[in-house]
Amino acid sequence: MNNQEAYKQAKKRVEARYGFYIHLSVYLAVNLLLVIINLSSSSEGFWFQYPLLGWGIGVVFHALSVFVFAGRGSLISEDMIEKEMNREGLRKT
Repeated sequence: MNNQEAYKQAKKRVEARYGFYIHLSVYLAVNLLLVIINLSSSSEGFWFQYPLLGWGIGVVFHALSVFVFAGRGSLISEDMIEKEMNREGLRKT
């Protein structure tokens, strides 16, 4: 892998992390606002927990895709490309 390819991959990982941090920030801000609205306007029950939980599941999956499974798809693609090239009698340079 040359420097340009390494730079592109590193940039892609950084952008993915940045996107996650933006998602997490918006999640926290919106859900804090929902908690405040629920506690100040409704004494009957706590409805804020439903969007908090639903959106929270999305944030967890986003975190997993960025921090745990990051780059796995490209590794699988590289393996498949290499196998296909070997099958066709070509060599990767």
